[in-house]
Amino acid sequence: MKRAIPVLALSVAGLVPVWIYSPGAAHEGEINEVAAAPTQEQQQTQQQTVPQTTGSAPKTTGSAAPKTTQQQQQQTTQQQAQNRTVSGPAVNTSEGTVQVQVTLQGTKIVDVKALRAPNSEPTRMALPLLKQSALKAQSADIDTVSGATATSDGYKKSLQAALDGAQ
Repeated sequence: MKRAIPVLALSVAGLVPVWIYSPGAAHEGEINEVAAAPTQEQQQTQQQTVPQTTGSAPKTTGSAAPKTTQQQQQQTTQQQAQNRTVSGPAVNTSEGTVQVQVTLQGTKIVDVKALRAPNSEPTRMALPLLKQSALKAQSADIDTVSGATATSDGYKKSLQAALDGAQ
């Protein structure tokens, strides 16, 4: 009987972390490529704020550096003006919700990312294949990936809706 109280107390103390545990974003059951990858703006900000060392002393030769920075900013602004990103609708499938985001440069598809997708092995294997097919075909008329039929159908529907919305 003397051991019963400490055993109960330690059992409860050991179960409290289990009761209050909540899984992180990686365990929610969906894949989100956009949240994992830094945006172009974040990459550009990192490139501009990270000092680059070349091993030589900095040169102060007039206004050559500001012109280069201005040229880079103008080029970046032009690229951002040419590139536009459109999100397709979330499509419910038997495996889960699928939603894509397409980046267009004029009428050319330059990137496709999955905003939402089921977190399953067939889907993780299918997403790169679907992206590659969409970039190659330059449309949503792509083949279904065997083993991920529901995800493929949702991907194609969301991509087609995003392309329709971009026009």
